[in-house]
Amino acid sequence: MSEAGFRQHRRQASRKPQFIRCDERTCMRGFLALGIIVGLVITLGCMLGGFIAMGGHVSVLIQPWEFIIILGAALGTFFVANPFSLVKDTGRACMEAFTDAVPKQRDYLDVLGVLYSLMRELRAKSRNEVEVHIDNPKESPIFLAYPSVLKKEDLTNFICDYCRLIIVGNVRSYEIEALMDEEIRTIARDKLKPYQAMITISEALPALGIVAAVLSVIKAMGALDQSPEVLGHLIGAALVGTFAGIFFSYGVIGPIANKIKSTREKNNRLYIVVKQTLLAYMNGSLPQIAVEYGRKTISAYERPTIDVVEQETMASVPTQQAA
Repeated sequence: MSEAGFRQHRRQASRKPQFIRCDERTCMRGFLALGIIVGLVITLGCMLGGFIAMGGHVSVLIQPWEFIIILGAALGTFFVANPFSLVKDTGRACMEAFTDAVPKQRDYLDVLGVLYSLMRELRAKSRNEVEVHIDNPKESPIFLAYPSVLKKEDLTNFICDYCRLIIVGNVRSYEIEALMDEEIRTIARDKLKPYQAMITISEALPALGIVAAVLSVIKAMGALDQSPEVLGHLIGAALVGTFAGIFFSYGVIGPIANKIKSTREKNNRLYIVVKQTLLAYMNGSLPQIAVEYGRKTISAYERPTIDVVEQETMASVPTQQAA
């Protein structure tokens, strides 16, 4: 089918409602955030429930000073080991994990829409006309039509940088591919630093639990002249430190760290979509075909159908031309 045929087909399809509405996406993220909390509650509930079923007393586990020693030491070592920029990024990563801030089908469609519009401009317009969009994307009608892409500053810069290289015209596609791969690896390393920092703390928590337990044993040694009942209570409290360190490590911090890793890796898939789409265009594919290269790199769980991509990417073309 010719490009004109594709455009006519998509204009007709653009009358259909959008595939995913923003309110649905927000509700889904809220549900998944609740799922993480429910998972932690189930973990804690089953652990305490099993302890009670064995005849244990929950009051023995309530040792706030042990928790302060363990968590306070973990927080302190976290600040010592990491620059403040990474501390802030870890906070953002935790929020992303709890809100499940990963690309949904709507996000992929918006990225493909931006790329399709830019590739059409590259084919039909002069260099100066295209540079208006990539030099100042915040005022470009193409990017303004897709605010979800524009608010991702790193992704927007990634798109504009390589479109600028395409405009230059004397760079081979395999050279661009190598440069893209290196930049994507660098982005991935930077985005996964919060995960690595959290894993380091998770691995240290059992040892910090032992530190708290040793301090409690030292306290218990000062009460050897007390009754066995009092001494047993003190030793039991000391063992809570070991338990708490292991629980916080493998039951809380470790799972959250892995959720951060999963979330950040999914966000990096957007860069792969951009890479494959632009490389296909550089190798001679028409814009509508190049978009298909990008669509194929999307996970099957979020990948839109080719009909939906046609509808969404072509729907904004008349609007942009009118602008």
